[in-house]
Amino acid sequence: MEKFVTFTSTAIPLPTENIDTDQIIPARFLKATDKQGFGENVFRDWRFNKDNSINKKFVLNDTRFRGSILVAGNNFGCGSSREHAAWALSDYGFKVIISSFFADIFKGNALNNGLLPVQVSEDYLKKLLAEITQNPSIELTIDLKQQILKTPIGEIFIEIDSYKKMCLINGYDDIDFLISKKEKIIAFEIAQHQ
Repeated sequence: MEKFVTFTSTAIPLPTENIDTDQIIPARFLKATDKQGFGENVFRDWRFNKDNSINKKFVLNDTRFRGSILVAGNNFGCGSSREHAAWALSDYGFKVIISSFFADIFKGNALNNGLLPVQVSEDYLKKLLAEITQNPSIELTIDLKQQILKTPIGEIFIEIDSYKKMCLINGYDDIDFLISKKEKIIAFEIAQHQ
């Protein structure tokens, strides 16, 4: 995974609430087991019309909005536990998802795949969505070491599990973390057998 320390980007507003994992990546696209290629079908049924033409009304097709931060409505990632939702968002290019609530399984899957879910209050989210919609060029900054989200409407503290924070900062998945402890594990094993 890429290291995540400080990140700045413009953002894409998607105020829809209760976005489930089937809306993020429809089940018919879950045939592959490799993480690559899922981004082309992220929000497929919203990005494209039934005849496969581009839905120009959907925010990801709106040229005013660009960036690697998705600011979404409340209860993002609900529904099934498919890890493919995090794969699709990450493969599309998102690094951060901001919402006022995340489904627990989605949150875990996101963090395990280098995608940072940032939970904010409902009031802050409404103000941020309005600000981005009015001014698509504003930038948001996440300082993961300090656990701070900086936006034009103010700075807030980000809650994150200390282990997942360490993994993101170092670019580790769970296996990489274990490998980073290889010398200590070997020393422990040797000490146990003496």
